[in-house]
Amino acid sequence: MQHAERTTTCSASPPDPQPDRSGTTTPAPTTPTRTIPSRIAALLHTVRILLGYGRHLAATAEHRSASSDFNAVAACFGTGRLYAIMAHLQRGLLRAAALERVLLERAARGRDIGFLAPSERAIAAPAAPAYGPAATPAVPADLAVEQSADAPVELSSAATVEPSAGAHVARKPAPRSRPAGWDDPELFMPTLEELVAQVRRRPLGRTLVDICLDLAVAPGFCTGAFWNELYESILGLGGSVATLMLEKVRRQEAFCKEQDRTVGSNWDWMKLGREGLRRALGFFIGEAANHPYDPILQQYAVATGPP
Repeated sequence: MQHAERTTTCSASPPDPQPDRSGTTTPAPTTPTRTIPSRIAALLHTVRILLGYGRHLAATAEHRSASSDFNAVAACFGTGRLYAIMAHLQRGLLRAAALERVLLERAARGRDIGFLAPSERAIAAPAAPAYGPAATPAVPADLAVEQSADAPVELSSAATVEPSAGAHVARKPAPRSRPAGWDDPELFMPTLEELVAQVRRRPLGRTLVDICLDLAVAPGFCTGAFWNELYESILGLGGSVATLMLEKVRRQEAFCKEQDRTVGSNWDWMKLGREGLRRALGFFIGEAANHPYDPILQQYAVATGPP
Protein backbone atom coordinates (compact mmCIF):
# COMPACT_ATOMS: atom_id res chain seq x y z
CA MET A 1 0.00 0.00 0.00
CA GLN A 2 2.80 2.42 0.82
CA HIS A 3 4.53 1.59 -2.42
CA ALA A 4 1.32 2.39 -4.39
CA GLU A 5 0.96 5.74 -2.66
CA ARG A 6 4.57 6.65 -3.49
CA THR A 7 4.02 5.72 -7.13
CA THR A 8 0.90 7.87 -7.40
CA THR A 9 2.59 10.85 -5.76
CA CYS A 10 5.61 10.66 -8.05
CA SER A 11 3.54 10.39 -11.24
CA ALA A 12 1.37 13.37 -10.27
CA SER A 13 4.29 15.82 -10.10
CA PRO A 14 5.65 16.98 -13.50
CA PRO A 15 9.40 16.68 -14.06
CA ASP A 16 11.44 19.83 -13.61
CA PRO A 17 12.94 21.38 -16.73
CA GLN A 18 16.58 20.48 -17.21
CA PRO A 19 18.92 23.35 -16.25
CA ASP A 20 21.55 24.35 -18.77
CA ARG A 21 25.24 24.78 -17.92
CA SER A 22 24.75 28.41 -16.83
CA GLY A 23 22.27 27.31 -14.20
CA THR A 24 19.15 28.78 -15.87
CA THR A 25 16.17 26.71 -16.96
CA THR A 26 15.44 26.19 -20.65
CA PRO A 27 12.03 27.66 -21.63
CA ALA A 28 9.50 25.42 -23.35
CA PRO A 29 9.50 25.79 -27.16
CA THR A 30 6.70 27.90 -28.60
CA THR A 31 4.98 27.42 -31.94
CA PRO A 32 5.62 30.43 -34.20
CA THR A 33 2.57 32.21 -35.53
CA ARG A 34 2.48 32.72 -39.27
CA THR A 35 1.25 36.03 -40.58
CA ILE A 36 -1.30 36.19 -43.35
CA PRO A 37 -1.13 39.24 -45.66
CA SER A 38 -3.94 41.70 -45.02
CA ARG A 39 -5.55 41.63 -48.49
CA ILE A 40 -5.55 37.85 -48.62
CA ALA A 41 -7.12 37.81 -45.14
CA ALA A 42 -9.88 40.16 -46.30
CA LEU A 43 -10.58 38.11 -49.43
CA LEU A 44 -10.56 34.84 -47.45
CA HIS A 45 -13.16 36.40 -45.16
CA THR A 46 -15.36 37.12 -48.20
CA VAL A 47 -14.81 33.69 -49.76
CA ARG A 48 -15.68 31.86 -46.55
CA ILE A 49 -18.90 33.80 -46.15
CA LEU A 50 -19.82 32.77 -49.71
CA LEU A 51 -18.86 29.17 -48.89
CA GLY A 52 -21.08 29.18 -45.82
CA TYR A 53 -24.02 30.63 -47.77
CA GLY A 54 -23.57 28.10 -50.58
CA ARG A 55 -23.41 25.16 -48.18
CA HIS A 56 -26.47 26.41 -46.34
CA LEU A 57 -28.44 26.81 -49.57
CA ALA A 58 -27.35 23.41 -50.90
CA ALA A 59 -28.40 21.74 -47.63
CA THR A 60 -31.81 23.41 -47.51
CA ALA A 61 -32.71 23.90 -51.20
CA GLU A 62 -34.81 20.75 -51.46
CA HIS A 63 -36.83 21.71 -48.40
CA ARG A 64 -37.13 25.40 -49.33
CA SER A 65 -38.05 24.70 -52.96
CA ALA A 66 -41.56 23.69 -51.83
CA SER A 67 -42.23 27.31 -50.80
CA SER A 68 -43.40 29.86 -53.35
CA ASP A 69 -40.90 32.33 -51.86
CA PHE A 70 -38.06 30.15 -53.18
CA ASN A 71 -38.88 31.29 -56.72
CA ALA A 72 -37.10 34.55 -55.87
CA VAL A 73 -33.93 32.49 -55.41
CA ALA A 74 -34.62 30.17 -58.35
CA ALA A 75 -34.95 33.20 -60.65
CA CYS A 76 -31.26 33.97 -60.02
CA PHE A 77 -30.40 30.49 -61.31
CA GLY A 78 -32.57 30.96 -64.40
CA THR A 79 -34.60 27.83 -63.72
CA GLY A 80 -36.77 26.21 -61.11
CA ARG A 81 -35.43 22.71 -61.78
CA LEU A 82 -33.90 21.57 -58.53
CA TYR A 83 -31.31 19.33 -60.20
CA ALA A 84 -29.93 22.25 -62.22
CA ILE A 85 -29.85 24.45 -59.12
CA MET A 86 -27.95 21.81 -57.15
CA ALA A 87 -25.44 21.38 -60.00
CA HIS A 88 -24.70 25.12 -60.01
CA LEU A 89 -24.34 25.12 -56.23
CA GLN A 90 -21.90 22.20 -56.37
CA ARG A 91 -19.74 23.94 -58.98
CA GLY A 92 -19.89 27.22 -57.05
CA LEU A 93 -18.68 25.51 -53.89
CA LEU A 94 -15.85 23.89 -55.85
CA ARG A 95 -14.87 27.27 -57.30
CA ALA A 96 -14.83 28.86 -53.84
CA ALA A 97 -12.78 25.97 -52.43
CA ALA A 98 -10.32 26.34 -55.33
CA LEU A 99 -9.97 30.08 -54.70
CA GLU A 100 -9.46 29.44 -50.99
CA ARG A 101 -6.70 26.93 -51.74
CA VAL A 102 -4.87 29.32 -54.07
CA LEU A 103 -5.09 32.15 -51.52
CA LEU A 104 -3.74 29.96 -48.71
CA GLU A 105 -0.87 28.77 -50.91
CA ARG A 106 0.00 32.37 -51.71
CA ALA A 107 -0.23 33.34 -48.04
CA ALA A 108 2.11 30.49 -47.12
CA ARG A 109 4.69 32.06 -49.44
CA GLY A 110 4.20 35.43 -47.72
CA ARG A 111 2.91 37.14 -50.88
CA ASP A 112 -0.11 39.43 -50.86
CA ILE A 113 -2.45 40.01 -53.82
CA GLY A 114 -2.54 43.09 -56.02
CA PHE A 115 -5.53 45.38 -55.73
CA LEU A 116 -6.53 48.21 -58.06
CA ALA A 117 -7.71 51.47 -56.49
CA PRO A 118 -10.49 53.37 -58.38
CA SER A 119 -7.97 55.78 -59.92
CA GLU A 120 -5.76 52.88 -61.03
CA ARG A 121 -8.72 51.11 -62.62
CA ALA A 122 -9.36 54.14 -64.80
CA ILE A 123 -5.73 54.10 -65.95
CA ALA A 124 -5.69 50.35 -66.48
CA ALA A 125 -8.84 50.40 -68.64
CA PRO A 126 -8.69 53.35 -71.08
CA ALA A 127 -11.65 54.11 -73.32
CA ALA A 128 -11.56 52.45 -76.74
CA PRO A 129 -10.87 54.80 -79.67
CA ALA A 130 -13.71 55.71 -82.01
CA TYR A 131 -11.88 54.18 -84.98
CA GLY A 132 -9.26 51.51 -85.38
CA PRO A 133 -8.49 48.57 -83.10
CA ALA A 134 -9.45 48.84 -79.44
CA ALA A 135 -6.66 49.68 -77.04
CA THR A 136 -5.42 46.84 -74.88
CA PRO A 137 -5.82 47.70 -71.17
CA ALA A 138 -2.72 47.58 -69.05
CA VAL A 139 -2.87 44.96 -66.33
CA PRO A 140 -0.63 44.94 -63.23
CA ALA A 141 1.78 42.07 -62.85
CA ASP A 142 -0.22 40.51 -60.00
CA LEU A 143 -3.33 40.50 -62.18
CA ALA A 144 -1.65 39.39 -65.40
CA VAL A 145 -3.77 36.87 -67.28
CA GLU A 146 -2.22 33.95 -69.04
CA GLN A 147 -4.00 32.79 -72.18
CA SER A 148 -6.69 30.39 -71.08
CA ALA A 149 -6.31 26.90 -72.50
CA ASP A 150 -10.04 26.72 -73.18
CA ALA A 151 -10.32 30.16 -74.78
CA PRO A 152 -10.96 30.26 -78.53
CA VAL A 153 -8.26 31.76 -80.73
CA GLU A 154 -9.45 34.86 -82.54
CA LEU A 155 -8.23 35.39 -86.09
CA SER A 156 -8.04 38.83 -87.63
CA SER A 157 -8.65 39.28 -91.35
CA ALA A 158 -6.53 42.45 -91.28
CA ALA A 159 -3.45 40.38 -90.44
CA THR A 160 -3.57 38.43 -93.73
CA VAL A 161 -0.27 38.66 -95.64
CA GLU A 162 0.16 37.68 -99.28
CA PRO A 163 2.94 35.06 -99.49
CA SER A 164 5.84 35.71 -101.80
CA ALA A 165 7.03 33.14 -104.32
CA GLY A 166 8.85 30.29 -102.66
CA ALA A 167 8.27 31.66 -99.17
CA HIS A 168 7.23 29.31 -96.40
CA VAL A 169 3.74 30.16 -95.22
CA ALA A 170 3.06 29.51 -91.54
CA ARG A 171 -0.41 28.17 -90.99
CA LYS A 172 -2.55 30.00 -88.49
CA PRO A 173 -4.07 27.81 -85.80
CA ALA A 174 -7.72 27.08 -86.37
CA PRO A 175 -10.08 28.46 -83.72
CA ARG A 176 -10.85 25.94 -81.01
CA SER A 177 -14.51 25.17 -80.61
CA ARG A 178 -16.14 24.20 -77.35
CA PRO A 179 -18.59 21.32 -77.12
CA ALA A 180 -22.25 22.16 -76.77
CA GLY A 181 -23.21 22.74 -73.15
CA TRP A 182 -19.57 23.18 -72.05
CA ASP A 183 -20.64 25.68 -69.35
CA ASP A 184 -23.58 23.62 -68.10
CA PRO A 185 -22.69 22.01 -64.76
CA GLU A 186 -25.38 19.38 -65.34
CA LEU A 187 -23.35 18.10 -68.31
CA PHE A 188 -19.76 19.00 -67.42
CA MET A 189 -18.73 19.19 -63.76
CA PRO A 190 -15.10 20.28 -63.42
CA THR A 191 -12.84 18.78 -60.80
CA LEU A 192 -11.32 20.79 -57.96
CA GLU A 193 -7.86 20.48 -59.55
CA GLU A 194 -9.14 21.88 -62.86
CA LEU A 195 -10.70 24.84 -61.09
CA VAL A 196 -7.53 25.48 -59.08
CA ALA A 197 -5.60 25.67 -62.36
CA GLN A 198 -8.23 28.06 -63.76
CA VAL A 199 -8.02 30.33 -60.71
CA ARG A 200 -4.23 30.57 -61.08
CA ARG A 201 -4.36 31.78 -64.69
CA ARG A 202 -7.15 34.35 -64.40
CA PRO A 203 -7.77 37.54 -62.44
CA LEU A 204 -9.24 36.72 -59.04
CA GLY A 205 -12.15 39.09 -59.69
CA ARG A 206 -13.35 36.90 -62.57
CA THR A 207 -13.38 33.90 -60.27
CA LEU A 208 -15.43 35.88 -57.74
CA VAL A 209 -17.97 36.70 -60.47
CA ASP A 210 -18.21 33.02 -61.45
CA ILE A 211 -18.73 32.02 -57.82
CA CYS A 212 -21.51 34.59 -57.45
CA LEU A 213 -23.21 33.33 -60.60
CA ASP A 214 -23.05 29.68 -59.51
CA LEU A 215 -24.29 30.48 -55.99
CA ALA A 216 -26.92 32.98 -57.24
CA VAL A 217 -25.50 35.85 -55.20
CA ALA A 218 -27.41 39.08 -55.83
CA PRO A 219 -27.31 42.49 -54.11
CA GLY A 220 -30.76 41.95 -52.62
CA PHE A 221 -29.57 38.76 -50.93
CA CYS A 222 -26.67 40.47 -49.12
CA THR A 223 -26.30 42.88 -46.28
CA GLY A 224 -25.26 46.32 -47.45
CA ALA A 225 -21.81 46.05 -45.87
CA PHE A 226 -21.09 42.64 -47.41
CA TRP A 227 -22.26 43.65 -50.88
CA ASN A 228 -20.01 46.73 -50.76
CA GLU A 229 -17.09 44.51 -49.74
CA LEU A 230 -17.84 42.03 -52.53
CA TYR A 231 -18.33 44.81 -55.09
CA GLU A 232 -14.97 46.39 -54.30
CA SER A 233 -13.22 43.01 -54.35
CA ILE A 234 -14.57 42.15 -57.80
CA LEU A 235 -13.59 45.49 -59.30
CA GLY A 236 -10.24 45.73 -57.55
CA LEU A 237 -9.21 42.22 -58.59
CA GLY A 238 -9.95 42.49 -62.29
CA GLY A 239 -13.59 41.34 -62.44
CA SER A 240 -16.72 42.94 -63.89
CA VAL A 241 -19.82 43.64 -61.81
CA ALA A 242 -21.63 44.50 -65.07
CA THR A 243 -21.15 40.90 -66.25
CA LEU A 244 -22.72 39.66 -63.01
CA MET A 245 -25.73 41.98 -63.24
CA LEU A 246 -26.36 41.37 -66.97
CA GLU A 247 -26.34 37.62 -66.42
CA LYS A 248 -28.73 38.08 -63.48
CA VAL A 249 -31.18 39.90 -65.77
CA ARG A 250 -30.84 37.25 -68.49
CA ARG A 251 -31.51 34.46 -65.99
CA GLN A 252 -34.55 36.22 -64.56
CA GLU A 253 -36.00 36.57 -68.07
CA ALA A 254 -35.34 32.87 -68.74
CA PHE A 255 -37.03 31.95 -65.45
CA CYS A 256 -40.09 34.06 -66.32
CA LYS A 257 -40.39 32.27 -69.69
CA GLU A 258 -40.15 28.94 -67.87
CA GLN A 259 -42.91 30.03 -65.51
CA ASP A 260 -45.10 31.06 -68.44
CA ARG A 261 -45.03 27.45 -69.63
CA THR A 262 -45.93 26.12 -66.18
CA VAL A 263 -49.61 25.71 -65.35
CA GLY A 264 -50.62 27.48 -62.13
CA SER A 265 -47.39 29.42 -61.75
CA ASN A 266 -47.10 31.60 -58.66
CA TRP A 267 -45.76 35.09 -59.36
CA ASP A 268 -45.92 36.36 -55.78
CA TRP A 269 -42.11 36.08 -55.55
CA MET A 270 -41.77 39.20 -57.68
CA LYS A 271 -43.39 41.26 -54.90
CA LEU A 272 -41.28 39.99 -52.02
CA GLY A 273 -39.71 42.58 -49.75
CA ARG A 274 -36.60 42.23 -47.64
CA GLU A 275 -38.29 40.05 -45.04
CA GLY A 276 -39.66 37.78 -47.75
CA LEU A 277 -36.18 37.33 -49.15
CA ARG A 278 -34.89 36.58 -45.67
CA ARG A 279 -37.49 33.81 -45.35
CA ALA A 280 -36.53 32.40 -48.73
CA LEU A 281 -32.81 32.39 -47.92
CA GLY A 282 -32.80 31.78 -44.18
CA PHE A 283 -30.47 34.77 -43.62
CA PHE A 284 -28.88 37.53 -45.65
CA ILE A 285 -25.39 36.83 -46.95
CA GLY A 286 -22.91 38.44 -44.60
CA GLU A 287 -25.38 38.54 -41.73
CA ALA A 288 -24.14 35.44 -39.89
CA ALA A 289 -20.71 36.91 -39.19
CA ASN A 290 -20.09 34.69 -36.15
CA HIS A 291 -20.81 31.42 -37.91
CA PRO A 292 -17.97 28.86 -37.69
CA TYR A 293 -17.36 29.02 -41.46
CA ASP A 294 -16.40 32.68 -41.28
CA PRO A 295 -13.24 33.23 -39.14
CA ILE A 296 -9.74 33.16 -40.56
CA LEU A 297 -7.81 30.00 -39.69
CA GLN A 298 -6.39 30.17 -36.18
CA GLN A 299 -2.81 29.35 -37.20
CA TYR A 300 -2.61 32.68 -38.99
CA ALA A 301 -2.42 36.19 -37.56
CA VAL A 302 -3.75 38.94 -39.83
CA ALA A 303 -1.11 41.48 -40.77
CA THR A 304 -2.03 44.94 -39.52
CA GLY A 305 0.76 46.94 -41.11
CA PRO A 306 0.66 48.63 -44.51
CA PRO A 307 0.43 46.18 -47.45
